Amino acid sequence: MKVVIDTNSLLSLVRYYLPFDKKGVLFKFIKSKIENGDIIIIDKVLEECTYNSKGLVLEKLPYLTEKTFLKSAKLPYKTDSLLVPNTKQFFHQLNNVFVNNIVKRSQGLSDVEFENRKTAFIESADMKQVILSLNLKNQGEQVIIVTEETESSNDNKLFKKIPAICKELEIDTMTLPELIAKYDGIDIDFQ
Repeated sequence: MKVVIDTNSLLSLVRYYLPFDKKGVLFKFIKSKIENGDIIIIDKVLEECTYNSKGLVLEKLPYLTEKTFLKSAKLPYKTDSLLVPNTKQFFHQLNNVFVNNIVKRSQGLSDVEFENRKTAFIESADMKQVILSLNLKNQGEQVIIVTEETESSNDNKLFKKIPAICKELEIDTMTLPELIAKYDGIDIDFQ
């Protein structure tokens, strides 16, 4: 199973879980999963980690800045040359299914403005994670995107959130607590 993790999940890990990880069990476990390729951090997510919350993720997970670790773990996963497996179907869904049409109409976007926003969305960390997951799934991997986003909340954004898009594409999503509960070998004592 391959896990593609988003920025907010990494932030939740360092804010809400690691402070209670007095023996470093979770810290070491996550590090080993990243190192052996079971947890994938893409370049866009690592970049977001440098400026979100003043770099807290990189401060609390210092191995994500160590060149030798990054090289051995083949991180961050480069997404600049990722292609969508079924381009025609994907762009049809992007134009018709992944877009929040109510927001699109209310903003009165011209075709050019919509295309510019669509291009920016495709280059975002969220979509790069989805495209990577599609590629892994296409290669026969079981893949899960770990995100703290919910399917229904949309915050008046032009495009839907990761869980809603993944539901359409039949990519599994889960939250960080669900992922931690799923892994064997983590026995955290909160005393």
